[in-house]
Amino acid sequence: MIAKDRSDMAPNPWSSRIAVAQIPETGLHRDIEADQNVRMALAKTAGLRDIEFARASFDLTPGRDDSVHVQGRVSARVGQTCVVSLDPIENDIVEEVDLIFVPESQVREFAAPVNDDDGIREIPDSPEPIINGVIDLGRLATDVLFLGIDPYPRKSDAVFVAPASAADPEDHPFAALKKLKIDPSPPGKKKPARD
Repeated sequence: MIAKDRSDMAPNPWSSRIAVAQIPETGLHRDIEADQNVRMALAKTAGLRDIEFARASFDLTPGRDDSVHVQGRVSARVGQTCVVSLDPIENDIVEEVDLIFVPESQVREFAAPVNDDDGIREIPDSPEPIINGVIDLGRLATDVLFLGIDPYPRKSDAVFVAPASAADPEDHPFAALKKLKIDPSPPGKKKPARD
């Protein structure tokens, strides 16, 4: 699922808006590339060291039912930190896009469950909404890019080695209980004095 372009979401620095009404019947091709300021803002949002490049290529094809089929590819090179060695590394991201956009008022209709021939109820992937007659290809590229980021980047030759330590027989969950001394007299009571 792609995050929806709503007013309550944080502003997206990468924007390339296409009015659906201006997409010809034969379709439309768009190539977009994030400039340095946009890449810096995206890197900050995603918690990356940097983004060397981020680009996307989309083909938009209008459907008869007010839908728009968007196919394409998002690619980027991102700077991250290896989770094992803490060395800086570069990762390439290449993600394919194949989505249907529909007017916001029709999203529920397109996502309605259907029964197949065996009587099994299928729930199709929910389409993305067309907001105010516009598809923001920059927002789409951002969402796809962020979904493609490896959350645990690791250099190919990085190997985690646990610190060597001798096994201490006194180092176990109940070791602290062993250190407690049992007092035969409960606290607060004194032994009676003998005369």
